Amino acid sequence: MNQLKNLFIASALCVGASSCGVSEKRVPAAIPSDPEIEANIKEWLGKMTLEEKIGQMCEITIDVVSDFEESKKHGFVLNPAMLDTVIGKYKVGSLLNVPLSIAQTKEKWAEAIKQIQDISMKEIGIPCIYGVDQIHGTTYTLGGTMFPQGINMASSFNRDLVRKGAEISAYETKAGCIPWTYAPVVDLGRDPRWPRMWENYGEDCYVNAEMGKATVAGFQGEDPNHIGEYNVAACMKHYMGYGVPVSGKDRTPSSISRSDMREKHFAPFLAAVRNGALSVMVNSGVDNGMPFHANREFLTEWLKEDLNWDGMIVTDWADINNLCTRDHIAATKKEAIKIAINAGIDMSMVPYEVSFCTYLKELVEEGEVPMSRIDDAVSRVLRLKYRLGLFENPYWDINKYDKFGSAEFAAVALQAAEESEVLLKNENNVLPIKKGKKILLTGPNANSMRCLNGGWSYSWQGHRADECAQAYNTIYEALCNKYGKENIIYEPGVTYAPYKNDNWWEENAPEIGKAVSAASRADVIVACIGENSYCETPGNLTDLTLSENQRNLVKALAKTGKPIVLVLNQGRPRIINDIEPLAQGVINVMLPSNYGGDALANLMSGDANFSAKMPFTYPKYINALATYDYKPCENMGQMGGNYNYDSVMDVQWPFGFGLSYTTYSYENLRADKTMFTAGDEITVSVDVTNTGSVAGKEPVLLFSKDMVASSTPDNIRLRNFEKVSLQPGETKTVSMKIKGSDLAFVGYDGKWRLEKGDFKLKCGDKWIDLSCSETKVWETPNI
Repeated sequence: MNQLKNLFIASALCVGASSCGVSEKRVPAAIPSDPEIEANIKEWLGKMTLEEKIGQMCEITIDVVSDFEESKKHGFVLNPAMLDTVIGKYKVGSLLNVPLSIAQTKEKWAEAIKQIQDISMKEIGIPCIYGVDQIHGTTYTLGGTMFPQGINMASSFNRDLVRKGAEISAYETKAGCIPWTYAPVVDLGRDPRWPRMWENYGEDCYVNAEMGKATVAGFQGEDPNHIGEYNVAACMKHYMGYGVPVSGKDRTPSSISRSDMREKHFAPFLAAVRNGALSVMVNSGVDNGMPFHANREFLTEWLKEDLNWDGMIVTDWADINNLCTRDHIAATKKEAIKIAINAGIDMSMVPYEVSFCTYLKELVEEGEVPMSRIDDAVSRVLRLKYRLGLFENPYWDINKYDKFGSAEFAAVALQAAEESEVLLKNENNVLPIKKGKKILLTGPNANSMRCLNGGWSYSWQGHRADECAQAYNTIYEALCNKYGKENIIYEPGVTYAPYKNDNWWEENAPEIGKAVSAASRADVIVACIGENSYCETPGNLTDLTLSENQRNLVKALAKTGKPIVLVLNQGRPRIINDIEPLAQGVINVMLPSNYGGDALANLMSGDANFSAKMPFTYPKYINALATYDYKPCENMGQMGGNYNYDSVMDVQWPFGFGLSYTTYSYENLRADKTMFTAGDEITVSVDVTNTGSVAGKEPVLLFSKDMVASSTPDNIRLRNFEKVSLQPGETKTVSMKIKGSDLAFVGYDGKWRLEKGDFKLKCGDKWIDLSCSETKVWETPNI
């Protein structure tokens, strides 16, 4: 066995702090324990067989227990024989995924889960826990309320709206007897090449932390030990650093510094766990040569021990097997299981093979996995089930969920879409477009529910959204409703090819000439461009530039002399530097989901006002990717000497940018302390005035800048935000609090540091100076 493999296994075998000769850390529990739950767990551990314990650690996809032939005739049907094998023989404790790869009605969900729970309670006496990826509303429950994707929710900069959306999603998920959702996604979207960028809350760690906390609160309610009848368990994902693969492609290696991992990528998980998150799903990738599913330091030390967190860690899809089949740190699947379980994995999303149970039993019997590690993992699984109340109510009466798919919920989703679509350009007040104007609507995204929703929408790749979302309006339908069908000239010019083997990027032969001819009858052109839906690895690409066909469409239309509004409908920023100058207006709708077309019509007409801001940096050039918190050396002019070079931060649109139909002024930025220490709380206030003629909402963003530090400081960092509503001429004082310790950073030595010296705070276009009066270095890993 080579030296590297010995290192992995030695790390994995060190299963507890005390067993490694290190005293256990005494920190307050992330979630206060419930004595009754703990007593029940202890009782179960005393009477369960090894097979029953291991079964609780195994999660199998619903496909394994589905009867596909009968389902063709009667809709989704379970296979009783396979269900008996999986639960009766192997004592499997969890199932996941969407039946037949398509969203089901809440009645079908409830029927299937009741059948699963009946056999689980009969054979084991322990309820099964069912999990699904309801990441932007009830994505896999037909008739439920879909919300904009995470990247859109971030652009709203509205915590209350994010929480309300999660509450609705929890209610409607529970309406199908599903108790557990694999959300929120708080990976940092810091590389626009990454095909999962749209699932999270953008590039900033503070925004991801705040929106993650709001989502957990909405999903779980106020008491994580007793999840209510209208709530579900959250599962933070993907722990951690998933969004910055070196290649930009999904499930490929990252190379993250220890300081960035601790200070930025860990931050959303830290915040959510401290606020009661009950479970975490692990990053599928590899960082600095170590697969996350084998990383005991991150799984056990950082998450469980340092935070004294008693929640549950679940793998992502087949990722224990990947330690063997893909990452080659294990020679066999059995060895991969040993490494992952000893590293801290509690439940394996296998998802097809019950061999996990056989191998793990052998490992325990051989002394390769300690019984203490099994008992710890099983305790965490049982604790989650008790906290969800599944022992008392393995399923429930779905008839009481009478708000499912209601107009009340739809109104919130529409508001979320309106507050998430970003106005990036509005030359000569091309927007709003007045009623009665003739609009040429063109582009491949103009008449598609699939494009508005993106992946994880009714199906994994989102390719069945047009079939399942017929009750909702595409952009074309919404504009017809708003302006009258007689005023909308629809000529797409470019269209996407029919779905086949994840060919989301493929386009039909363009018919640009038809769109150009139609432009003569229009007053204004609205070009809906961007991407078709995709999800995960199938969404990998090699060039961020928008397709040639779509760019040629815009260039040809520009020659007509008619004003152009670009509507960017895409999961990540595609390079458009050659066509952006040709447009008078640009709206980035990203992935606003089922109500996105209606929201766009309201915004374009002026019936609603834009209030969103960019949650990521939009790149201008293919080799000039950046984030707003760059290092100073990334934005320099020419240096003198023999080796002159330019390093200039040149982006299409910066983080935090967004226009409105009104304007705002910022005055009197002040802080109640100009000198502070780590233990101080600072109240920062600013007067914000609506200086325009229409009402609006303004996200007020508070940034900090560390002027000098022992490790090169970031250019600027977001520290707080609040969204305020203002009538024309109205002024409000917005106050935000930050702690002195919030301005600390993780140094080269891996320790949190707040150093004596000067800082600046920024709101709008105003700056003020602050000074830290003394240096503090924390010996504990989390402040």
